[in-house]
Amino acid sequence: MDFSPADSPAQQTQRAQLPPLPQLWVGYLLGFATVVAEFVEGSQQQTPEPSSMMAIRIPNLYLFLLIFVGFIYWLSCVYRYHVVMQRVPGWKHPISPARAVGFHFIPLYNLYWVFKWPQEIARFVNWRFGQAVMKPQMVGFMVFGAFVMRFLFDPGLGLILLFLAASYVSGWLQRAFAVPPISPVSPPSIE
Repeated sequence: MDFSPADSPAQQTQRAQLPPLPQLWVGYLLGFATVVAEFVEGSQQQTPEPSSMMAIRIPNLYLFLLIFVGFIYWLSCVYRYHVVMQRVPGWKHPISPARAVGFHFIPLYNLYWVFKWPQEIARFVNWRFGQAVMKPQMVGFMVFGAFVMRFLFDPGLGLILLFLAASYVSGWLQRAFAVPPISPVSPPSIE
């Protein structure tokens, strides 16, 4: 068996038991494809008449499908994060994967929720490091800004921003999984 001196066999066994984190490159690909589809759709439309400037624009089918699939993939990544968190030895994660996804669909509560679920992941990361290193507010603001961008301005760039927030979460989780588990104590507060 080949392992680096920093990795003990117990750490390798622990990482092998956890499911993999989401593949974020798929989300970035969907985001870039959405941006390209927006350019294609914009080049195919004729100049609107002044009276139709205020009309709601309905996207083409291919653009709608990219937007829809991108959002579904984002939710599957959120689900995957919480599946991984449920299986971390020595950690009791308070949010189930179904709840993590489902609360994104409750109007107005979802504005709170995009700050809440990253806070629980940050609580784990900070507990694993023994100090407050991950800032959950950053993820919440990134997700909130991505939703504003996605629904008000540009769905493709909003999707890319969502996966930038997911990259932040994945990066901290990978670092936390690389740290040896500490003795079970109460998690530090996040402030």
